[in-house]
Amino acid sequence: MNTTTHARHRADRAPRLRRPRSTVPLVVQGAIWLGGVGVVGLWWSDTTSVVGAGAWLTDAGRITGLLAGYACAVLVVLMARVPLLDHNIGTDRLARWHALGGRYTISLILAHTLLIIWGYALTSGNGVVGQTSTLVFHYPDMLKATAAFLLFVVTGFVSARAARRRMSYEAWHYLHFATYLAVFLAFFHQLSNGADFVGHRPAQVAWYTLYLGAAALIGWYRFLVPVRRSLRHRLRVADVRQEAPGIVSVHLMGQHLDELDARPGQFFRWRFLAPGLWWTANPYSLSAPPLPRHLRITVKATGKHSAALAGLRPGTRVWAEGPYGAFTAARSRSRKILLLAGGVGITPLRALFETLPGEVTLIYRARRPEDMALCTELDAIAAERGAVVHYIAGTPTSRHSPLTARALSTLVPDLAAHEVYLCGPPGMTDTAKGALREAGVPRRHIHHESFEF
Repeated sequence: MNTTTHARHRADRAPRLRRPRSTVPLVVQGAIWLGGVGVVGLWWSDTTSVVGAGAWLTDAGRITGLLAGYACAVLVVLMARVPLLDHNIGTDRLARWHALGGRYTISLILAHTLLIIWGYALTSGNGVVGQTSTLVFHYPDMLKATAAFLLFVVTGFVSARAARRRMSYEAWHYLHFATYLAVFLAFFHQLSNGADFVGHRPAQVAWYTLYLGAAALIGWYRFLVPVRRSLRHRLRVADVRQEAPGIVSVHLMGQHLDELDARPGQFFRWRFLAPGLWWTANPYSLSAPPLPRHLRITVKATGKHSAALAGLRPGTRVWAEGPYGAFTAARSRSRKILLLAGGVGITPLRALFETLPGEVTLIYRARRPEDMALCTELDAIAAERGAVVHYIAGTPTSRHSPLTARALSTLVPDLAAHEVYLCGPPGMTDTAKGALREAGVPRRHIHHESFEF
């Protein structure tokens, strides 16, 4: 392991900033739980005395079905890319909420299906197989619901971590569009068969409002807004430059880009209208502060899509969805900042390094010196603002790792008083989080936005 350090004058100990923390995450969580309470209340108000095992199972099936239907709408809203949510909660945090909620939703769907079939079978004496056939082929909208059930199960399977690791981002992304179809197909049987909705106009209106509202958010923020912005800003590739082996910067020119209100640390989902690339949009961070007519991303070749960017030709049209993410200066409450980058994770941190106020230290970790990108720019920024840069290259060992509490505290005096922005590969970020916590950095002062799918 070798270490190169570029150090400049350090400012005196600066006071902590007094930025109020956003209340949006708590408000959103409270609204979700309040909606869940309302769903339980709907079930409770329509539930009379329950007698017999069949009735108990059926009522359990009712409540799990109602909660699953509510959860589907919530999951859609969480990933609708609503700026209020995305910029205050963070894309990765929303994705974690979505993933956790998805596991609960699949469990509720499975429980609802099994409990309803079992409960109806006990009540009718028709047997499980016979009752399943009756429900699927003789109840209204149940063929649609069956197709939805199968789509949910398949989506749940491909979302499991073991399966996801074997899939490309593009394949996983498009398979997830099947959940929209599943939600659409499942909606109808809820109103036509649900005891809580049949003949209950207020409940029907509330359910329609919930689902139509979620559909409107998806249609507006995931489809109409990106199209409108692409026509307005007319982004094109201006140049592609190699920064390191397998790493290129794509320079983009456009019109009225200041209207995007993009901030250093944020990312866009980029769709390059070139052969083999136009059909998918991948997330890449801005690697330089945005300008009114210029944006830049820096990308490492880790798959077919990212590798193909090196061959982009100037003039290629680009559709950009965003900006997304809360990995910005708005998170900082301290004048002392540590930026900790691993590999190509330097891209959002390079933009923040230039623009974050206060006393900033950057640690850039890579396996080989030649894997480091944008070093000339980082040195120039460090010299201009009087910041500190530590370049650390080499394979870590159990005895000599740069990502331990002791090593980080040596590089960054008074580490516990720093706000930390962290970006890099999952293994590196997990190790760094543990070391920072051991060094006394409060959890709320460690900011990390993951781009894992």
